[in-house]
Amino acid sequence: MRFIKLYLSLLLIIASLVSVAQTQPSDTTATREFEIIRGPSMRSIKIDSLTTLQTIAGGAIIKQKGTIFKSDSLVINPVTHIVEAFGNVEINQGDTLFTYGQYLKYLGVEKMAYMKKNVKLTDRKSTLFTQDLDYNLSSGIGNFYNGGKVIEGKNIITSVNGTYYADTKDVYFKKDVRADGPKNKIRADSLLYNMQTKIANFISQTNIKNADVEINTTQGSYDLNTNNSYFTSRTTVKDSSGRIYVANSMAMEDKSGNAQMEGNAVVIDTANNFVILANQIFLNKKNNSFLATRNPVLIIKQKDDSTYIAADTIYSGINLKVETNDINIINDSAAGKSIAQGKLIKSISINDSADLKNRFSNDSTLNKTDSISINRATVILDTTKKFEPLKIKKDSILINAEPPENLGVKDSLLKRDTTIYSDTTTKVHKHQDTLKIKPENDSTLRYFIAFHHVRIFNDSLQSVCDSLFLSAKDSVFRLYKEPVVWSGHSQVSGDTIFLFTKDKKPFRFYAFNNSMVINRTYEGFYNQVSGKTTNGYFIDGKIDYARVRGSQAESIWYMQNDDSAYVGMNHTTGDVLDLYFKKQELKKVLYINDIKGTLYPMNQIPADQKRLKGFNWLDSRRPKNKLELFE
Repeated sequence: MRFIKLYLSLLLIIASLVSVAQTQPSDTTATREFEIIRGPSMRSIKIDSLTTLQTIAGGAIIKQKGTIFKSDSLVINPVTHIVEAFGNVEINQGDTLFTYGQYLKYLGVEKMAYMKKNVKLTDRKSTLFTQDLDYNLSSGIGNFYNGGKVIEGKNIITSVNGTYYADTKDVYFKKDVRADGPKNKIRADSLLYNMQTKIANFISQTNIKNADVEINTTQGSYDLNTNNSYFTSRTTVKDSSGRIYVANSMAMEDKSGNAQMEGNAVVIDTANNFVILANQIFLNKKNNSFLATRNPVLIIKQKDDSTYIAADTIYSGINLKVETNDINIINDSAAGKSIAQGKLIKSISINDSADLKNRFSNDSTLNKTDSISINRATVILDTTKKFEPLKIKKDSILINAEPPENLGVKDSLLKRDTTIYSDTTTKVHKHQDTLKIKPENDSTLRYFIAFHHVRIFNDSLQSVCDSLFLSAKDSVFRLYKEPVVWSGHSQVSGDTIFLFTKDKKPFRFYAFNNSMVINRTYEGFYNQVSGKTTNGYFIDGKIDYARVRGSQAESIWYMQNDDSAYVGMNHTTGDVLDLYFKKQELKKVLYINDIKGTLYPMNQIPADQKRLKGFNWLDSRRPKNKLELFE
């Protein structure tokens, strides 16, 4: 009997030794797949004739090839190759990726980990948090289903479901995605985020908000580090001033403020009442400018009759407006007193930093001993004494030296030391930032430039020319190089034409050098007046009166009697010709000084006298409707 008991004991010992031997990595069984690194308290629990569980407590550490598992306790099933770990679970994959949680069920053959409760997956730079994570260690793909979030610096991204890809460090967030950071708030149905590049890719309806813009898109990418973005679907952007940008594709650089829009691009500026459409638009949000190419059309909105302008290229920017009331206080140590220097100019407008330099160095309202401040840059204008170089850090610049590139840009600071000149006995004692730049959205400072093949359409007036300049400050359309203007049955041409508007309606025109006015009657006759200059006035968008000057001004006018029957053609020259229109026809011509002319009866008009020199009726070039400008 004792022999039988001893024999059974030996069998149990041998079985236990076999079980431990199976933990060596050279075998294919589960207990040999897991190498026990640390096990303060280990037990073998026999479940049935085929299964003996290995338990480790007191801080367990096991290893499967290059992956280390840690927990307070764990159980290894040698038959199913399953590990269950409890308390402070950690999975370490080559010291590059770490997963933490409070519970783990691990399938050793499939290398599939199911983790629960306070799960954390991190690469030491970014961290994914969730309560449930299914993670395949072999493929490096993990899924969460009950809420998850990634924290990267100050940026937090959350969603209901998601998938993590270890190889690419991508997280695919799905359902109710929220990405919040110090600058941005992103809302989407789905979002692909890379934990290394910090770039978010959108594949569904997405809304992005920050202090500067609100973006709505369905496809694109956004860099959470730089705030740069690129959108490849129809995207709408609304900036802080209320401007709206729309395009098929769009790229924006946050630091410079530059943006490029491609494909049916639209900029809507409600503050300045204009819309620009083009297939390509480059714009800068910081200096409030844009350049439109590829069939651009500018729409200047008016209450009843908007103006449409088409050209090869259209550019728009703003002049910088500078205002000041006070100046610096200068401490004159030689005189033993402080001198509060005189008041500067009240307000000027400038185009760029070079213009700023010229204005302040040449403006007659400035005294040569005045000091001014430009965006925290102190400028001393004292040319009455001998000067010695004086090094002033960052906040100073000499007005008649070349200014830094960023001078004049709103809220900019000088980024390098600049040498100024000062009398050795006169030092800056105190200064105030008294020179201020007007806000960027001041509509009176905006201007437009259109060049090459310019066409203008308005219900009451149409025009073509090679180039155009329009300033909102004076509302004058300046037309250059072979400009032609049509109003009703009249055509005006000249080397240059200025169109003056009042309340956004045609008010006056001025054509100078080789000016000509042609009025076509209902019967097909051409009244013609030419001269050096022509000044004309509109009423309700139609020409009412014009004065032609020249040496000599010349006219061909088909005269009518009281019954509106044509009685003859008057060919006359004079120093000044006054033209009076009624119902879009030339009804009266008044000749002033040095008048010479001939009246021909209607049936005796010589063929060579029917046209003035330079006559060219250009109605074929006239835009007939606004839709032509979009072709």
